[in-house]
Amino acid sequence: MKLLYGGPIAEKILSALKVDILRDVEKPGLAVILIGTNKASEIYVSLKEKKAKEIGMNFFLYNFVEKSSEKEILKCIEKLNQDEKVHGIIVQLPLPTGLETEKIIASIDPKKDVDGFHRENAEKFLKSEGEIFPVFPHAIMRLAESSGLDLKNKKAAVIANSKEFGKIMCAALAREGLIAEYITTEDVSRSLSKISEADVLVSAVGLPGLLRGEMFKQGAIVVDGGIEKVGNKIVGDVDFGSIEALEGFITPVPGGVGPVTIACLLENTFLAFNAKKTKIQKDMSIAFDTN
Repeated sequence: MKLLYGGPIAEKILSALKVDILRDVEKPGLAVILIGTNKASEIYVSLKEKKAKEIGMNFFLYNFVEKSSEKEILKCIEKLNQDEKVHGIIVQLPLPTGLETEKIIASIDPKKDVDGFHRENAEKFLKSEGEIFPVFPHAIMRLAESSGLDLKNKKAAVIANSKEFGKIMCAALAREGLIAEYITTEDVSRSLSKISEADVLVSAVGLPGLLRGEMFKQGAIVVDGGIEKVGNKIVGDVDFGSIEALEGFITPVPGGVGPVTIACLLENTFLAFNAKKTKIQKDMSIAFDTN
C-alpha cells in the first residue's frame, strides 16, 4: 500500500496561514488548558505551541496540577471566553480522573471551540449547519482526499470507540459524497463484511493490531487515526506487517493524521479570529449607518 503522509498536507495548510497572519497587525490567539502530567498530552501541546509560533499565532498555555478542582478550571475558561486576545480555546484530553469532560468542554464559548467538541457545534455539524469543521474528522478527510481518488459515491466504514465520534465522522464523509456507516469497537468481529467492502476505512480506536491486511478491500484507502505506545514504538490500529502485498493507500503512525490535526486546529483558530473581526467590522458599519 502507498503511504499517505500528513507532513506535506500540514505544511501546505500552515504555509497559507502564515502568509495570511503576517498580513494583519492583530494576531489570532489560541489558549490551551493542560491538566496533570500525562506525557503524551504534554508532547501534543508542545507541538501545537511550536507550530502556532512558527506561523505567527499567539499561544497561551494554562497548566493545572492533576488535583486541580473543576471550579478552578471553569473559572479559567470563563476568563478566556471574555479575553479579546483569545480566539480559540481547547482543553487537552484526556482529563485526569474526577473531572467531568463534557461539563468542562460545554463551558467553552462555542465561537471559541476550535476543536469542534462542544455539543452545540457538533449538533450543527451533523445538520450541515456548522461553521466549525471538527478538527480530527477534518484531518482524516484531508488525508483521504490526498490519495487523489474520486471519493464520490464510494462506500466508507468508520471504526470508533463512541457513537458520537462515529456519527460525526460519517457526517464528514457524507459531505464529500461518500456512503458511510460506523462500527463500534465491540462490533468489529461481527462486521467483517462491512470492513472488507469499504473503499474508505477510518479507524480511531487505539488498539494495536485491531485491523489486518486480509480484512481490507484491494485498493482501499485506510486512514489509521489510532495511536498507542507498544514498547518504544508508537503504533496505530493497523498491523503494518500484514499490508505489504495489498494495493491501496494507508496513513502511517506516526506521521499521518497527527500533523494534519494540528494544522486543522490552527486553521480553525484563524477562522474564528476572522469571524470575530468580520463581526466587529459589521457592527461598526451598522453603528455608523445609524448615526
